[in-house]
Amino acid sequence: MSATFEKSTSNGSEKFEATEEQQAKISEIRKLTGPLPEKLAIYCSDAAIARYLRARNWNVKKATKMLKETLKWRAEYKPEEIRWEEIAHEAETGKIYRSNYADKHGRTVLVMRPSCQNTKSTKGQIRYLVYCMENAILNLPPDKEQMVWLIDFNGYNLAHTSVKVTRETAHVLQEHYPERLGVAILYNPPKFFEPFWKVVKPFLEPKTQNKVKFVYSDDPSSKKIMEDLFDMEKLESAFGGNDDSGFNISKYAERMREDDKRMPAFWTRGNPQSSAPPQPVPTHPVDLNSINLNSDSNAADNGKVDISLGHVSDSETFSPNRSLLVNEGSDNGSREIR
Repeated sequence: MSATFEKSTSNGSEKFEATEEQQAKISEIRKLTGPLPEKLAIYCSDAAIARYLRARNWNVKKATKMLKETLKWRAEYKPEEIRWEEIAHEAETGKIYRSNYADKHGRTVLVMRPSCQNTKSTKGQIRYLVYCMENAILNLPPDKEQMVWLIDFNGYNLAHTSVKVTRETAHVLQEHYPERLGVAILYNPPKFFEPFWKVVKPFLEPKTQNKVKFVYSDDPSSKKIMEDLFDMEKLESAFGGNDDSGFNISKYAERMREDDKRMPAFWTRGNPQSSAPPQPVPTHPVDLNSINLNSDSNAADNGKVDISLGHVSDSETFSPNRSLLVNEGSDNGSREIR
């Protein structure tokens, strides 16, 4: 038998057919996470939990550990609070941007141009990437969970390659945005990229590797990939399409500022796009550090949330006593987490 529930995601809701066993696993993970601050509770919709389960082949212990690490990361990093003015300098060259067209399946398209890298800060580059991911999710239609990446290698050379940034990018995307990538198009990658790809691949999950497509403008068979995925009239000429408008930072900034205005409502309990089942409001500080991530036992004892520091890389953002503030979006304001 299967159970049908309205699958609410951070990008909308869609009908999701879950077997009774799968639904039971989703419910089990809810119990293991325990009470959460409001934004994290909204994040933990059935659909979001299902994404973590799919990423870990429906293994509850592994999926729970992965989800808790993300909850810890989101509590500290606050990706939904990043705004355009903070990262606008990273966007000036159009190295990453959300296109104004979707693919034929209605999925959001992120365009990436490695040769347009304009900053040296790994931390700044990752923060801009996270902003772009959150914005892409914000703009997904109600029946979609995944996006498309179009990676343009025009002008790319080894000087644009950073293994450190690549490793951190792979970690953030795989660990905190599971099952969000539909397909990544690598367009006209240079020949020397293939050895580099062999270095990068071990950092990617096998299912992620299979979503990567190499496309060459002089190869009719690979060009068909583009024709099958996109309306060629809307697709940029850089990818073989007929749109010559190109990237305009001024117009893009206007779009992003408008999207920023929509973000707070996106993370409000009354928002139909974030209809995770209501959870009791914690009556005391929620401890995000105290419980072992490797345990699959009941992690909700005493109302505490099992989330350790995990793979948090920017530990310098913690205060000296290893505490941080989590804005719960409630009348109580922020609460300190130790």
